[in-house]
Amino acid sequence: MRCSRHQPTTENQMANSQDKVPENVPGPYYNDISCIDCGMCPEIAPLIFKRQDDAGYSYVYRQPVTPEEIALAEDARESCPTESIGRDGDGA
Repeated sequence: MRCSRHQPTTENQMANSQDKVPENVPGPYYNDISCIDCGMCPEIAPLIFKRQDDAGYSYVYRQPVTPEEIALAEDARESCPTESIGRDGDGA
């Protein structure tokens, strides 16, 4: 697990839609800058999340569509150790 040089602009422990990483595709799910790139979300939902190795975080590269994909995205969100995955983004 790597430490990130990114710091959220708020002190709460929930994902912040104002602090999304730039690679996120538009939609309700996103990763914010508090992500530490632990690799949990791409491991749980590899069709939804990818790692940005150079920058040290993960991001949503495809929004979930099917009930199964949504369930995996939710599993990833609930499993995130830094609570960096939100679901209140664009179109939520």
